[in-house]
Amino acid sequence: MKAKRFIAGAAFVAIVAISLTACAAPSTPASTTKVNAKTATSAADFGGLTALETAANAEGALNVITLPVSWANYGKIIDGFKKKYPKITINSANPDGSSADEIAAAKSQLGQTTAPDVFDLGTAVLQQNLDIVTPYKVMNWKDIPNDFKDPAGKWYYDYTGLMSIGYDSTVIKSAPNSLNDLLGADFKGKVAIKGNPTQANEAASAVYLAALQNQGSADNIQPGIDFFGKLKTAGNLLAVTPTQATVVSGETPVVIQWSFNNLAWGVAGGASGNSNFKTVVLPGSALGSYYNQAINADAPHPAAARLWQEYIYSPAVQNLYLASASYPATLAAMVTNKTVDQKVLTTVGAAPKSFVQLTADQATEAASVLTAKWAAAIG
Repeated sequence: MKAKRFIAGAAFVAIVAISLTACAAPSTPASTTKVNAKTATSAADFGGLTALETAANAEGALNVITLPVSWANYGKIIDGFKKKYPKITINSANPDGSSADEIAAAKSQLGQTTAPDVFDLGTAVLQQNLDIVTPYKVMNWKDIPNDFKDPAGKWYYDYTGLMSIGYDSTVIKSAPNSLNDLLGADFKGKVAIKGNPTQANEAASAVYLAALQNQGSADNIQPGIDFFGKLKTAGNLLAVTPTQATVVSGETPVVIQWSFNNLAWGVAGGASGNSNFKTVVLPGSALGSYYNQAINADAPHPAAARLWQEYIYSPAVQNLYLASASYPATLAAMVTNKTVDQKVLTTVGAAPKSFVQLTADQATEAASVLTAKWAAAIG
């Protein structure tokens, strides 16, 4: 894959500028099919989607992890699965966790019924753990662009937003025009990112954006680390991982995160959001990063894991990602096939024609640099 460069569509920039849970799984019943669900690489191996649904219903549970309900419409996505498959209980663990937490859970719960069945991972963490995911190709595999997926089916892109700045307009009176604005006195003790960049893709992406905004590149993220060192020295970087609750309370009035999350925590969050929380996608080089879907090779509910993938790559669910202002992997095919929700697409704006996204190799190298230099930079 090559790094992609884009300029966000005007409609999308306009909309974002204006406004821009864990329980133990039950024991797994014996499968009613003769298929070894753990090694199935397609629905055809089960005899088709109906047979896959039968096998998943027999298992009776699905373990997902680090999927907050406000993240990319996952609340509605999970509710939709429950409604469609009422015989399958969804166990949602550690919703505010990181990509690294997903892998840690899979390794620490190996062989247990509580282990994650499926992953939603940033590229750097995924590439370091390809040994624990297993191939599976969804029925509309052809709708996922070739450079958005592993040819063998071990992983595939799902959705992306753009890195953005969310800010409480009652606290910050003027919208920031660059990341360097955040070094000013008005932002003292006010800026937060989503965790530790050595563990969480969203936090790492804030560093990558800072690199792009300070003469760095996808191949040189050091300027991004340097920027956050300056932000910490200025007293502007908060040692708090932001959540929707901390945005509502005012504890984290400025957050660098994905556009779809800043939107969800603002007026789009309704009664749970902060109606004064605005979002800006900065001018200049934009940064995106598709999250990857993958199945745990040791999934305790392997048929349900595969049914989940079929469900989330269906046009109905890909449209739910789009409605959150995150761009789904199959969007181009949905436009061609006329299965996209045109009203939503018009509101959100056309898919970005260009943004910077780190390739697998670039993300792996960036992760190494962060591991070596992040802690020293922020003290």
